[in-house]
Amino acid sequence: MSHLDWLVLAGTLLFIVGYGTWRTRGSRDLDAYLLGNRQARWWGIGLSIIATQASAITFLSTPGQAYDDGMRFIQFYFGLPLAMVLIAAVAVPIYHRLRVFTAYEYLETRFDRRTRTLASVLFLVQRGLSNGLSLYAPALVLSAILGWNINLTVWLIGGLMISYTVAGGTRAVAVTQQWQVAVIFVGMVTAGYLLVHYLPAGIGFREAIQVAGYHGKMNLVDFHFDPQDRYNVWTGLTGGLFLALSYFGTDQSQVQRYLSGQSVTESRLGLLMNGLVKVPMQFGILLIGVLLFVFYQFNQPPLTFNRPAYQRVARSAEFGPRLRALEQQQTTLFEAQRAANAELVEVLRQPAGAARAELLAAAQTRLQTTQAATRGLHAEALTLLRQASPATEAKDTDYVFLSFVLRYLPSGLVGLLVAVVLSAAMSSAAAGLNALASTTVIDLYKPGRPEHSGLHYVRVSRFSAIAWGLLGIGFATFAARLENLIQAVNILGSLFYGTILGIFVVAFFQKSIGGRAVYRAAILTQAIIFALFAFTSIAYLWYNIIGCFLVMALGWLLQRAAPEADSAASAGA
Repeated sequence: MSHLDWLVLAGTLLFIVGYGTWRTRGSRDLDAYLLGNRQARWWGIGLSIIATQASAITFLSTPGQAYDDGMRFIQFYFGLPLAMVLIAAVAVPIYHRLRVFTAYEYLETRFDRRTRTLASVLFLVQRGLSNGLSLYAPALVLSAILGWNINLTVWLIGGLMISYTVAGGTRAVAVTQQWQVAVIFVGMVTAGYLLVHYLPAGIGFREAIQVAGYHGKMNLVDFHFDPQDRYNVWTGLTGGLFLALSYFGTDQSQVQRYLSGQSVTESRLGLLMNGLVKVPMQFGILLIGVLLFVFYQFNQPPLTFNRPAYQRVARSAEFGPRLRALEQQQTTLFEAQRAANAELVEVLRQPAGAARAELLAAAQTRLQTTQAATRGLHAEALTLLRQASPATEAKDTDYVFLSFVLRYLPSGLVGLLVAVVLSAAMSSAAAGLNALASTTVIDLYKPGRPEHSGLHYVRVSRFSAIAWGLLGIGFATFAARLENLIQAVNILGSLFYGTILGIFVVAFFQKSIGGRAVYRAAILTQAIIFALFAFTSIAYLWYNIIGCFLVMALGWLLQRAAPEADSAASAGA
């Protein structure tokens, strides 16, 4: 990066962190520190919810997902708008009426303390690991692309995030997230515009979408039902719905965003804003990945986007010559590929008719031939990378977007786009850290020590935030990569969210079930979900449905098996 890029990057991050810390300094009251005195407006709540969900993984991994697999990942979000409506109608009024600090407080009023503790511990485990992954993902990619030391990168992101979260609590997270969202949207719109601008003369947005469609990348909707397929309409409308219900309705990192609202109406509007914005936002990010694919149909891509892995193998006396031979083959293949794509564009410009159809079929045949050869060469290159360096992550889709940014964007914009990645990392991780501290103090620490002052609990919250932040940094430092990063985060969430959602659904709608039954049902369900993950190939989105309904069904059966004992336990809670 140039000196201007470093200046833009440092200036953006320091302004966001400094402004958020200054605006929210000195919180001494628990309500102010954890919920910002419940004064947030709907638009601030909506932006905070969006920023909390949109981690750096979203901006690093989602374009790579679309580059590799097309637009079908958008189906993952089809259930989200409906989830926002259901949460706004059912959960928000209950949380506001009870004036709770965390979602799990409600479970003690409905069931008992151990059910509350179980749900909060499940959340702490899941969110603690996810926060580490949220720090690790951008650190890994930035360290690889920019040559930064990964441990120092993790400490940089984590240290900045801890500093303003500990200083200002929820208000600091919300204030900084508003600026972070602004930086993110400006950066991604700029990247999308430049991708189209850099296409060859005569090829605009319309032609780019047509090319992408003929390559199978505009696969927005798939009605084929397959329980092992992660992304189709049915998994999105069912598994995606249940995942969104659990994430936005029971995950404290999101619940805390709208608990800080001035009223039920403000909280509801913030959730509905997220429901309206989230799907188009993800569509836009995926579209950037598709445009990247089209861009590299006319501009030769590297043999692998993971440049450090390539450089290590290229220096090898044994594998370097073979790698360079593959590069020469790639250059020859790319020229044929570019010519086939250019021919496709020319044919598409002709008026419809039999002659055009015949030419289009011939162009598609040539394109499919070059595509198959290119895929085979890429697979051969990945195999060579794994042979030369087994510890190296050869899968390179997470590096696609940043690789384009660093290679093609002008000076200054590179710093802005790297700031986008770091801002997204901090916004999501800070909200998670704030929620971890809140849950630790309110659900685990305070119930056994109710006699202390508000200032004492604020101090404990700050210490908890530091402890969870350091734990996240430690996990990020030693984490190992799982699949594509955007999928890894969703898999981790799906392992726990179904069980947690089931507990809350029972609390809201199955009034005859008591604390002992739901507690045992939740433990059994969590064990079953782990077993399904370990021993079956069921797509992870289904875990959210299976977990929720298992808790409901097992809770009902256990309640019927021992109704008197459970009623007595609940009455004494």
